[in-house]
Amino acid sequence: MKRNLTLICLLTCTLMSWAGRIVTDSIQSKVLNATVKFNVYLPSDFDKSKEKLPVVYLLHGLTDTYTAWEQKGGMKDITDEIIGCGEAVPMVIIMPNAGGPDVNNTWNGYFNMPGWAYEDFFFKELLPTAEKRYRCTGDKAHRAIMGLSMGGGGSVGYCQRHPDMFSSCYAMSPWLNSGDGRLGPNGEKTKMYYTSEAVKEHSALAFMDRANDATKEQLSTLKWFLDCGDDDWLLGDTFELYKKMRMAKLNTEFRVRNGVHNWEYWRAALRLSLPFASRNFAK
Repeated sequence: MKRNLTLICLLTCTLMSWAGRIVTDSIQSKVLNATVKFNVYLPSDFDKSKEKLPVVYLLHGLTDTYTAWEQKGGMKDITDEIIGCGEAVPMVIIMPNAGGPDVNNTWNGYFNMPGWAYEDFFFKELLPTAEKRYRCTGDKAHRAIMGLSMGGGGSVGYCQRHPDMFSSCYAMSPWLNSGDGRLGPNGEKTKMYYTSEAVKEHSALAFMDRANDATKEQLSTLKWFLDCGDDDWLLGDTFELYKKMRMAKLNTEFRVRNGVHNWEYWRAALRLSLPFASRNFAK
């Protein structure tokens, strides 16, 4: 009993000694003609080392902002625990802003659309700037991407079209496809209309249907993980994507756990996704 208490105390002290921090930063984007904020998780002792670190891009969902993973997802405590326990290597985690709650009047989405070329911003401005500022290794072997809902679909889309940029993709309850754009109350094309149209245009399912052998070979250089709740309205599309990826012989894991489209599910998913990314970084 005494030995067990000692082990518990040692473990507690280890976890308490690992305390990363979150900082808020921004980029003045020429592509978007806007200031774009983002949060960054920096591991313990980041300022005491000159070592370059792997990086994860953690994307939020529709109606949320760059603060969602910290404020709703508890990502700092979860990440501190996962790294402190040795389940994942120390890493930088970048949480960019790509939306807001007023979906009809605020741009939401990770793809290019008329008046909002977010994907261009992500790869031409955010990625190189943030990785330089926060001492990231800056190559495919040490870069991963993951996200929930709109961010899950964005993660898949980015990896489909930029397979040379990421080592792994973890999609939580991903929004992968869309019907026709959602018109506003008076039939007008609001910003939400263009968000929905962009998801349709960049459908992950249609991408797999079009993929030739060369594209499939490129996609096979990533590790893929699809994770969706058994009562989530996006489960059907997620399962369809999994089948298409398996048919293409991609290295894809698929999990259906008890849950719906909510933060309880995504907090649990984060505990799985960070070790997954870590395992697939180059040693």
